[in-house]
Amino acid sequence: MDREAGRYISSTVGGERYQAFLPAPLPPDPPLALDGELLQWLEKANRAIGRLDGISDILPDSHLFLYQYIRKEALVSSQIEGTQSSFSDLLLFEMDEAPGVPLDDAREVSNYIAAVHHGLQRLGDGFPLSLRLLREIHAILLKDGRGAHKQPGAFRRSQNWLGGSRPGNAVFVPPPPEQLMGCLDPFERFLHDQLGAIPVLLKASLAHVQFETIHPFLDGNGRLGRLLITLILINEGVLREPMLYLSLYFKTHRTTYYDHLQRVRLHGDWEGWLRFFLQGVFETARQAVTTARTVLDLFERDRERIRDLGRIAGSCLQLHRRLQQKVIVNILDSTRALEINRTTISHCMQRLQALGIVREITGQRRNRLFVYDRYVQILSEGTEPL
Repeated sequence: MDREAGRYISSTVGGERYQAFLPAPLPPDPPLALDGELLQWLEKANRAIGRLDGISDILPDSHLFLYQYIRKEALVSSQIEGTQSSFSDLLLFEMDEAPGVPLDDAREVSNYIAAVHHGLQRLGDGFPLSLRLLREIHAILLKDGRGAHKQPGAFRRSQNWLGGSRPGNAVFVPPPPEQLMGCLDPFERFLHDQLGAIPVLLKASLAHVQFETIHPFLDGNGRLGRLLITLILINEGVLREPMLYLSLYFKTHRTTYYDHLQRVRLHGDWEGWLRFFLQGVFETARQAVTTARTVLDLFERDRERIRDLGRIAGSCLQLHRRLQQKVIVNILDSTRALEINRTTISHCMQRLQALGIVREITGQRRNRLFVYDRYVQILSEGTEPL
């Protein structure tokens, strides 16, 4: 269905005139045409979300899984914006063991993780999902590194654009700064709407496109717009834990993703976007369940092998538990964390290395680092830099 999703207005910067887009308020008008196929995808996506939400009940400690899973999302979302960090780079950066790691890239990913936790904490404390919270999250997202000079936590006061070298030849130009609040105020009202007239998945999908179209910050809009999807699902009670992230799906299908965003702006094709989005939710939720089960199976198989190690098995099981929390460790760190003497930890690490559970990654005799190899392989799937 073709509909008017907004209007273009003329503006001027540096003496050059250009056309900027002002999106119409949500929900779309005329209303969404939820035909049979779209409703089928909505039902499939909702079922997949339900199974994903239930997986936290069978995880022995969902926080261990989420600790690493959020890091994967932070990495992939940042890669879409051009960072070149790998999953191992991020883990080494967090250990202050980062020789050869692109520090600016790793710092951006680390900021994203902190921003996720801040947003979830605020929602958990009862703070509304609002423009103020989005500014708080943005301030953390860009608190240092390459985005630190891009007005962290403040809506932009100058024109930005996507594609091209200036607004006059850009692929897309979002609202001029003086028009921002006229777009953001109805957007916030849409976020606050609790009437339930629009299913939550559709609400998250619409809000993501609207945020990307308004592009209210100088930098970090893509990362914050993707995080907004998860925040809405948590805030509306669809998910108890932040286990659904669509960045990998958007990264894999990034050309199609950008095409759908532009079709919404040019033709009001919300239905085409919703179909793409719901397929992504279905695929991503199903893959997250598979990953969680694969990780559970890995942990149990490795525990069984460690139990056969005899008298030292108890200490080795504690070290194995530590590796689930922090997949790259050293001897000193493990000694302190577990309060087990250094000799015992060294012997345990040797036994885990012999079993193929951990791998030493420095090749040095001193200050050696050990990685829970298979666990990192599972979590790293799809995280290769673009």
